[in-house]
Order: sequence, then C-alpha cells, then structure tokens
Amino acid sequence: MFEWRDRDDPARVGSTVWSLFKQETTYFGPGEPAFMLNYRVDDLDGLIAKLRTEGVEIADERHEDENGRFAWITDPGVGAPDGVGAPGGIASST
Repeated sequence: MFEWRDRDDPARVGSTVWSLFKQETTYFGPGEPAFMLNYRVDDLDGLIAKLRTEGVEIADERHEDENGRFAWITDPGVGAPDGVGAPGGIASST
C-alpha cells in the first residue's frame, strides 16, 4: 500500500493499493476479467447517476467500510468490472 496526500488538501490522506488474487477468484464477478481498476471519486452517488444516464451497467450491490462507500460498474469497452469509491467523510461508494 502506498499512502499519499491530496495536493490541494494535504490533510487529506489517500492510498494506492495493488493486490493479487488467486486465478480462480470470483471476486471480480462472472466472466473472464483478470483485473479490476478502482477509482476514488468525491461524489459517488452523482457519478452513478451520470453513468446510468450514459447506459453504463452498474451493480445493485454497495459496500461501505472504514475506507468509504463502494459501487461496481462494468467497463463498457472491455466488459471488465471497475470499482468506484469515495473515502469516509465524503460522499462516496462502490
């Protein structure tokens, strides 16, 4: 895990994580995706609403923990899942 600080708000700490999964994992959902990209956003609910208007497939499942809220979408270009999330204390999700 690599921790970093927001350029415009140095008190705001973020992190970048690179994780490996077993080849037979079901974490990425159905199909053959070999990876998932996670994006940190300030307004998860607003982004989800915009993506829905663009016809992007969004999973109904949501997750919330000490790291924030999360939602999963399917990349329309490759069919691979992407995660979007927002940190705790800020509008966010997966």
